[in-house]
Amino acid sequence: MIHIFKKSIPALALALLSFSSCDKWLDLKPQDGVVAEDYWKTKEQVRAAVNGLYISLITPVYGNRHLSQELFMHGEIRTDMVDISTFAPQAYTEYRFADMLPTNSFSNWGMFYKIINYCNNIIDHAPAVKDLDPTLTQRDLDAYVGEALAIRAWMYLNLARIWGDVPIKLTYTASDEDLVSIAKSSQNDVLKAVVADLVRAEPMVRETFGSTAADKGKITRHTVNALLADVYLWQDEFQKAADACDEIIDAGVFELVSGDPSTWLAELFGQGNSVEGIFELQYDRQQLNPFFALFRLNAIYTAGQNVYEGLFQFDATDPENFDVRGDRGALSTATNMIYKYHGVNRTQSKFLEDSYTHWMVYRYADVLLMKAEALNGLNRGQEALDLIYTIRERGNAMQGNDLNPGADDQQGITTFIVEERAREFAYEGKRWFDVLRNARRNNYERLDLVTSMIVNYAPADRQQAMLGKYRDVDSHYLPIYYIEIQRSGGVLKQNPFYGN
Repeated sequence: MIHIFKKSIPALALALLSFSSCDKWLDLKPQDGVVAEDYWKTKEQVRAAVNGLYISLITPVYGNRHLSQELFMHGEIRTDMVDISTFAPQAYTEYRFADMLPTNSFSNWGMFYKIINYCNNIIDHAPAVKDLDPTLTQRDLDAYVGEALAIRAWMYLNLARIWGDVPIKLTYTASDEDLVSIAKSSQNDVLKAVVADLVRAEPMVRETFGSTAADKGKITRHTVNALLADVYLWQDEFQKAADACDEIIDAGVFELVSGDPSTWLAELFGQGNSVEGIFELQYDRQQLNPFFALFRLNAIYTAGQNVYEGLFQFDATDPENFDVRGDRGALSTATNMIYKYHGVNRTQSKFLEDSYTHWMVYRYADVLLMKAEALNGLNRGQEALDLIYTIRERGNAMQGNDLNPGADDQQGITTFIVEERAREFAYEGKRWFDVLRNARRNNYERLDLVTSMIVNYAPADRQQAMLGKYRDVDSHYLPIYYIEIQRSGGVLKQNPFYGN
């Protein structure tokens, strides 16, 4: 059973979210307690529902955790990019050191399914409004439904990457009485459903909303194509992934920001909504992000001990020659703090009240490296390398971490891409998924990508036990939360690594 609600259901989205003259989000939150049949009557209500969907992406919607906080955890906690501090509760330690049990609260997928239900509400009910309100145009209706389809697809992509096989629920659940027990679908079928939603959404959504904040903070056709490229890579559909990347590249509206050390962090993260951003969760002064507590004030996460010297490296002969993405880019070597979400620029940090750095879902650098991965899968190694070196040149990557693979060395290029993605997207919630996606191809031909990463961070007294677990590929996906198993009445089966 996918348990989403307790006693009543919000119709989601009674908020009227709009953009102010300074292109910032207004902090108008969804109200609860209105049932669907009393709600879906006007185009303003449809717009409010979609705006409320975006609000759910930046505010706590399940417990007290933000979606970005959840995505960071699932993308980074099992990797060599982070350490967890003594402030981290036991659940974090269990997750990091492969001691997860179905009782661990981080195995609860409720946040993702709650957002999916918000999407289903719009997809199911918005079309009927056109018959009640003739001022709702077909173009606007299509765009609204397309945005909900794309966000639903994004949530299911996350579920498939984190839990593997999961239930698919494509209709709205209004109350506990409407809940039914749904068996899991295979990861392959979930990914097919993701593609189906995105292919349907792609011609429906807008290319532009006419303002920078909206174009970066809402679903556009470019966002849909970035999602398509991502899921196609998980399906090993390399030509389709490359084609989706080309849709974005050929649009000509994105480019890499300058690698100038004085502006790179400031443009991409300090300010946000740069020419490189494709889809960013739009925190602002009215809705702060959760990162100050996670990374700075009694920080739960710190940078991994070997990230700077091992991954970014440095030039001992020339202190002015450095990777802009390293010290005071991704992390602070002086304090081992994850810096990316706190820096105004390389020399100035934000205060708590300024903690509104966006969560980057996709940016143009990701498109270029996804295309490189696709081209490598198509045995077009030189083209893949050209894109990798474009990213390295922008970041001023150190010569010492240039693996210099040959154009016909497909496995060497794979390793190079995975390492470069670690540098480029440090602490953006991508590391575990990048490693897993590349490791699992061809029946886990590159399981070494997982095991070598475990060796990089596992304490000596845990290393062999962790390696033993990670060599069982079923361990790469989380257990289903025990309450879901109990509520399903035997319909939901536990993921194989964790028993039945």
